[in-house]
Formats: sequence, C-alpha cells, structure tokens
Amino acid sequence: MTCIHSLSCDWGAACVVLELCLEKRAFYRLISGLHSSINIHLSAMYIKTGELSSSPRFGPNLGEFVQRFDSAEMQGQGTLWLKNLYFAYLVVLRAVSRAERYLESQAFYTGDTALDRDVKRRVMEIVQAAKDCSFLFDESQMFTGEASKELKNEFNTHFKNISRIMDCVGCDKCKLWGKLQVHGIGTALKVLFAQSRNGVVKLSRREIVALFNVLGRFSSSLHHLDNFRQMLQDQREAATLDEETY
Repeated sequence: MTCIHSLSCDWGAACVVLELCLEKRAFYRLISGLHSSINIHLSAMYIKTGELSSSPRFGPNLGEFVQRFDSAEMQGQGTLWLKNLYFAYLVVLRAVSRAERYLESQAFYTGDTALDRDVKRRVMEIVQAAKDCSFLFDESQMFTGEASKELKNEFNTHFKNISRIMDCVGCDKCKLWGKLQVHGIGTALKVLFAQSRNGVVKLSRREIVALFNVLGRFSSSLHHLDNFRQMLQDQREAATLDEETY
C-alpha cells in the first residue's frame, strides 16, 4: 500500500490534501478509505493460534487495531483515515443507487429459477437501502471546471496504475482481493461520472460483481470497526472499575 499511497500523493502529500482541488481530494480519500478497510480486516481477522498448522484460528486483535489507527501513534492521522473509509463507503453507496435503472433491467442467472428471483430481489433491496444514504454524496459538484476532461483522464490513469501495482503483490489471495476492490471503486466512479445515453451506464458482469464486492467489504469493515469501538469501551470501563476497586 505504500506504493499506492505514493501514487495517490502525486497530487499532493497527505498533510496538504486540503490544498488540493475537490476531485484530487476525493481520489486521495478513496484510496485512503480502501487502505483503512484493508487494515481493519487485517486487525479483525488476525491469526491467533496455529500459525504453522493446517488449521489456524483467526479473530479480532484490538492491539493491532490500536497500533494501526490510534491518533497518538499515527500523528493524529488515525481518525482521518477512518473518516475516509466512511467517505469511500458513501461514494460506493451513491454509485449503487445511481445504477438502479440498469440493475433493474438485468436478469441474474444462477441455474435455478427460484434462486434467480431471490438474487434479483436481494439486489434491488440493497439498491433501495443505498438510496436512503445516497444524498450524503453529491457527484454533480465534481468535474465541472475547464480542466474536467483532463482530471477524468488522470483519474483513469491513476486507477489503472494502481491495478498494475496490485499485480506485484506476492500473495495471490491478497492480489485477488486488492484488484477486485480497486475494480469496484473504478466501477463506482464509472457509474457516477461516465457519459451515457438516457442517464444509464452499462456495466459488464465483472463490473457488477466488483461493485457489490467492494460495497460488501466496506460494509463489513464498518461492522468490524463498531466491534473494535465496543471492545475499547469495555476495556476502558474495566480499567475504571479496577481503579475504583483499589
């Protein structure tokens, strides 16, 4: 992720993100949000026992989470990184809601007619849920200036470069998840900003899969984040109780 952050910071270092234009800030926050999501999953599914065995056990590691996000450890950046995860989640939710007309027109094939209907119903339920939050992000404010075409081309180039960087990851499973999530974010941006007829952007099967996959990963990241917050709260209450006892 260091190489990817270096790429996202070609438009400016993290400490001067606020000096960037809206579009470049959004790009930086998307990549930062993806990085936060990955770090939360690593902390939530941390190997506990059996590292050298064929059946390792995984679970949440509060110390690892604190080390990665504690503001004191990260020069005050930890809270901002978590906020960027929420931002990235809102962008993807907005894209899913905007893709409603296209998804509604699609047929989903699983080989089982009853399951096909169930998948379609569940997809549209997710779309409806996404619409309840979609107003929190307004893409119409972006790419409106004279340099909008150039900025869009830069966006595309940066995401392609990030996907190429993922090819260098040694772990095949990490590479798969990484490329899939980057592809999902790219698909979300395509839905929000690509020119289309009648306001409907056509998506390939791979793009639909990637879009819902990154939505799922961000959603589970926020679920794990709530769990870590509760663990921290329980830890503080236990420490306070011990102090009162002694």
